[in-house]
Amino acid sequence: MNKVILMGRLTRDPEVRYSQGESPMAVARYTIAVDRRFNRNNQDGQTADFISCVAFGRNGEFAEKYLHKGTKIVAEGRIQTGSYTNKDGVKVYTTEVVVENQEFAESKNAQGGEGGYAQARGSQPAPVAADDGFMNIPDGIEDLPFS
Repeated sequence: MNKVILMGRLTRDPEVRYSQGESPMAVARYTIAVDRRFNRNNQDGQTADFISCVAFGRNGEFAEKYLHKGTKIVAEGRIQTGSYTNKDGVKVYTTEVVVENQEFAESKNAQGGEGGYAQARGSQPAPVAADDGFMNIPDGIEDLPFS
């Protein structure tokens, strides 16, 4: 079984290109910084692994529209390895995660008000928590990332 689940923040905005042909397909590439905790010599420390990801089709379009540098996401997919020969004739080996599903890992408010789907919502009023703990979505908001 080849399955990976990552949670981290994008290190930069996704790079999105479209394939050629009759029905172009979005191909989004981005890197996620994933925290790594370790205990060396009884001292707690933290560093990060930087994982290359690629998302195709609708996942690529989602990345283009809603993800940006600093967005915390959960990405699910599979590890894919490959190789190519660069212009100097040196064989280069690659490893990346092919994203099959991606979701926001924190609310827009937790990101300082500029994360996730803020650009897609425009200037609509923010949802307000009701007494029952659920958010009331104002009328007229139709372009939500999870619809």
